[in-house]
Amino acid sequence: MLSNTSVQAHSALQLFTTFFHIGLFTIGGGYAMIPLIETKVVDERRWISREELMDLMAVAQSCPGVFAVNISIFIGYKLRGLKGAAMSTLGCALPSFLIILAIALFFSQFKDNVWVARAFRGIRPCVVALIAAPTFQMAKTAQIGLTNVWIPVLSAFLIWLFGVSPIYIIIAAAVGGWAYGRL
Repeated sequence: MLSNTSVQAHSALQLFTTFFHIGLFTIGGGYAMIPLIETKVVDERRWISREELMDLMAVAQSCPGVFAVNISIFIGYKLRGLKGAAMSTLGCALPSFLIILAIALFFSQFKDNVWVARAFRGIRPCVVALIAAPTFQMAKTAQIGLTNVWIPVLSAFLIWLFGVSPIYIIIAAAVGGWAYGRL
């Protein structure tokens, strides 16, 4: 556990700037932020322990919403209450907002540019890889192997090919898990 003096040694502004830096330099979404969050919050600033980070990550994953925002809320709240939660969330979300705003403002001027079109075509496979990498990592964590790999594969095909709502897939998985547990 952290002492009160180490928790009070930082300000809401430090929370904002730390999470702004994390949000600015992380490409690939919330799961790609984990190593940078660990480095900044656990190793460098020593605001929370590695075990506390793991607990907060478990809670952030189980809550609705964006993982990166959830984890920033929980860390900020743990350290500085509501003000800390607000500042760390703003710091985490602001870089993405500003980048998307800049793209939206200038995209119409460049959308027909051959070089921009080629760049976006080149980015597509990278985006797939950025999504696939944490997916495979989560599959390892969830212990998906040869005996149960059919579940996510079938779910993906039902959603992709047949347009089944993910909500129905989640409900079916919950019922299936409950029935499997009862047997």
